Amino acid sequence: MAKQGSKETNIKSLYNELNKFGLNNEFEKAIKTANKILNIAPNEVKAQQCKVISFMQLSKFSEALQFLNKSELQEMIFEKAYCEYRLNQPENALKTIDSVKEEELPPSLKELRAQVLYRLEKFEECFDLYRDLVKNTHDDYDDERLTNLTAVTANLAIEGSKKEIPEFREDTYELCYNKACLIAGKKKFTEAEKKLRTSEKLCREFLEEDGATEEDIKDEMAIIKVQLAYCLQMQGKVKEAAAIYVDELKNKKNDTALIAVASNNMVAINKDQNVFDSKKKMRSAMSEACESKLTLRQKKNIAFNNCLLALYTNQADQCIKQCSQLVQQYPDLQFQSMLIRVSQLSREKKYKEAIEVLEKSEMKNQHGDAVKFAIVQLQLMSGNRKAAVDVLYSLEEAKYRPGVVSALVSLLLGTDDKQAASQVLKNAVEWYKKHKARVEDLSDMWRQAADFHLRGGEAETAASSLEELLRTNPSDMKNLAQLVIAYAQFNPKKAKEASRKLPALETLTTASEIDHLEATNWMMSTKAAKKTALKSDQSPGTSENAHKLKKRRQRKRKGKLPKNYDSNVAPDPERWLPRYERSTYKKKRDRRVKEVMKGSQGTSSGAADQFDMSNAANLNKNSPSPAVHQEPTHGPRQQQRKGYQKKKKGRH
Repeated sequence: MAKQGSKETNIKSLYNELNKFGLNNEFEKAIKTANKILNIAPNEVKAQQCKVISFMQLSKFSEALQFLNKSELQEMIFEKAYCEYRLNQPENALKTIDSVKEEELPPSLKELRAQVLYRLEKFEECFDLYRDLVKNTHDDYDDERLTNLTAVTANLAIEGSKKEIPEFREDTYELCYNKACLIAGKKKFTEAEKKLRTSEKLCREFLEEDGATEEDIKDEMAIIKVQLAYCLQMQGKVKEAAAIYVDELKNKKNDTALIAVASNNMVAINKDQNVFDSKKKMRSAMSEACESKLTLRQKKNIAFNNCLLALYTNQADQCIKQCSQLVQQYPDLQFQSMLIRVSQLSREKKYKEAIEVLEKSEMKNQHGDAVKFAIVQLQLMSGNRKAAVDVLYSLEEAKYRPGVVSALVSLLLGTDDKQAASQVLKNAVEWYKKHKARVEDLSDMWRQAADFHLRGGEAETAASSLEELLRTNPSDMKNLAQLVIAYAQFNPKKAKEASRKLPALETLTTASEIDHLEATNWMMSTKAAKKTALKSDQSPGTSENAHKLKKRRQRKRKGKLPKNYDSNVAPDPERWLPRYERSTYKKKRDRRVKEVMKGSQGTSSGAADQFDMSNAANLNKNSPSPAVHQEPTHGPRQQQRKGYQKKKKGRH
């Protein structure tokens, strides 16, 4: 009895100690005290519960779960499910919660179940549960529940769910941010950008009032900034988006999911540029730390971008390996993986192999038109136009799309098959008439068809296209004029009736325009024509026009006359020639040049004339045979060299 009394006394004193440690948040000491109690009495439930809570408070969820599985505490379902949820075991957590009947679920377990469903991406079920909690639960956490509900609605919008989404208030920055995500999910990026800027402003104001530091404010605003960058990127404002991503990645936030998303989006912006930077960012986006934080959709996008990066960097083996891994991990991305492989083969100019991959693919039936369009592209890249045309002909309803019709006509005209091109347009016109398609959306195609058939001499076919256009827009005079031209070629009566609807010539042009056209000299240049038009438009009577004419009139300067000018004497006809070319020019003798001696020394001037070889008469007299033109011989090089050497020796 004494031993039992002392045992109870010890347990009681240990519980007092345990309570004190719990109140002081000294959980390590609390665990040690709980262990002491359990050593004395292993079945003490309170001590077991305190030990589990202490583990959870210290974020030692694996130890807490391990202890719960050993002790089999039936009362601690919430604690067990929460530990599994925090250890990234959402499937086990859901099983643990579902072991309790739905009617007996307390609000705390319902809320945890909603969180688990969100992690499992079962958004529709999660939405229903949160909406029930918001309606039926009222405490200090109402704002948090509403924020979580709006987060669920944003994911529903991204997935394209048809579930009716109610309107929510936007008085906090979290609610405003979630609303922006919802709008972005509906592809309304301009509106989403405005909401995000409002959320950013609300966040700063709230945290500044709360006394937060600038660093804390930046940390909280990081997710808003990255989402804003995404909206800018989707609007084509790539430079602004890239600047935000770089700024946020520089700060190196603790949020691994945020880093992964920003890094992936930067890789998407870089494409085939800044490859080394993209590789670095892709490694951080695919790290194991990010795995549990990202949604399945985000993981797929990152894995797909990783394959594209291998394609852009021309790593053929790596690209094929990653594509096979992508299919194994995400079987629903098989078609995308196949397209990347085909792109890699086309980069290597293996067009036949790429076409074979597409034709033998199992996805051909599921993605028929997309596969055929890819084959068309490859055939065109290989220079096989005829095969590309055949594939386009094999399309069903898609071959009547304006883009496909345009491509077919261009290809057929390129092969000089005008008749086939005309038939393509005829078939398209007939198909749209039969299916009563909206002509407003196809007005360009109808007009092009009409122009083509008019040029090709098929006036009746052109008229049918123009009639369809006029039914939707009877006031279009251009179409009516074309219709009159078409009718005139095969039915003059109809042409006459249609021409009555055309406006009178007087309503189209004024008398001044007709006079101007008649007065214009078409042989003149455009500048001269403009000047004459200006002169004809201006009336000389008005003072304003006179002032303008004065302004435009160039002032003529009087020409300067020479000082000794005599009007009675005729001007010199050589006055415009240079002085040295005039007949009166006398060349000055240069004293430095010695006068040439003609004849031998001591001869008379008469004899000098006789021996002057520059005189042609003497040359003819002395030379019996005609002169032969010879190339001038060079001087004796050897003699010059010898003389040069002697001089050199003399110097020594």
